[in-house]
Amino acid sequence: MATQFRKTKSEERILAAAAELFYENGLRGVGVDQVIAASGVAKSTLYAHFRTKEELVAAYLRRTDDSWMAQLQAAAERTGGGPGEQLVGLFDALTEAFDRHGFFGCPFVSAAVEAELDSEARAVTVQHTRRRQAWLTELSRQAGAGAPDALARRIGLLIDGALASGRLLQDRTVVSEAKSAARLLIAGHI
Repeated sequence: MATQFRKTKSEERILAAAAELFYENGLRGVGVDQVIAASGVAKSTLYAHFRTKEELVAAYLRRTDDSWMAQLQAAAERTGGGPGEQLVGLFDALTEAFDRHGFFGCPFVSAAVEAELDSEARAVTVQHTRRRQAWLTELSRQAGAGAPDALARRIGLLIDGALASGRLLQDRTVVSEAKSAARLLIAGHI
C-alpha cells in the first residue's frame, strides 16, 4: 500500500513538472531529462510511469483537458444565469488563466501544431476539442439556439482565437473582445 502512495505521488510530481515545462516551452522544446530534473525523480521512476515521452505528453494533455474543461465549466456556472449567460461567462476562464500565469496560448493548439498527425498527442487534442464542442453545443441547445451546432462552432472559434491572439499579442483585452463578440453572436442565435 505504501508503494502505491509513493507511485501516485511521484506520478503527480512528474505530471506537474511536465505540465509547466510543456506549457511554457512547447512539446518539442522539452526533453525528458528536463522533466526528470524539474520533478526531482529518478529516470527509472519516470520511465516506470511513462515508457515514452509520447506517453508522458498524452498523459499531460489528458490531465490538461480535465482541468481546462473544469475551469471553463466553473466560469460558466459562476454567472448564475441561464445557458446563454454561461456561454458568455465561460470566457472568464480565459482571463483567469492569463492572470494566473500569462498567455502561453492553448496547450491543445500548440500540441496539434507540434505533434505528428498520427500521434497520440494529436488524438488527445482532437478528443478535447470534440468534448468542448459537445458541451458548447448542449449549452447552445439549452439556451434555445435555432442552430446549436453552428453557435457552438462559432463560440469555439472565439475561444481558440482569443487564446491564439493572446499568445501572439500578450494582451488580455483580446479575451474581453472575444467575450463581447460571443454576447453579440449569442443574441443573434437565440
